[in-house]
Amino acid sequence: QVKLVESGGGLVQAGDSLSLSCVASGRTLSDVTMGWFRQAPGKEREFVASITWRVGITIYADSVKGRATISTENAKNTVLLQMDSLKPEDTGVYFCASSSLTWSRDQNEYHTWGQGTQVTVSS
Repeated sequence: QVKLVESGGGLVQAGDSLSLSCVASGRTLSDVTMGWFRQAPGKEREFVASITWRVGITIYADSVKGRATISTENAKNTVLLQMDSLKPEDTGVYFCASSSLTWSRDQNEYHTWGQGTQVTVSS
């Protein structure tokens, strides 16, 4: 079973940039896609972005399109989420997750999750 560990969260000001990392240890053939999700207090978890390890197929939520870039460093088993022009509404706990599917925005199609890293954007 793959183990996922996120890092890079913190407190930033609106308009700043932040880069999140997720290290995926022990990947198997069941780990095709890495996704980023976020959850604000009192709200449902929402999809942010995803990328496939092999080909690099990406998906972005409309809320972050143009401001977020997801990428992989395959040799390091690491997935990155670069976010620019951060807004207070970007605040939340960010989770990375692994899916066996190629194209998915659905959290129910992700089988393994990291512990999350807190991102707080102040105005």
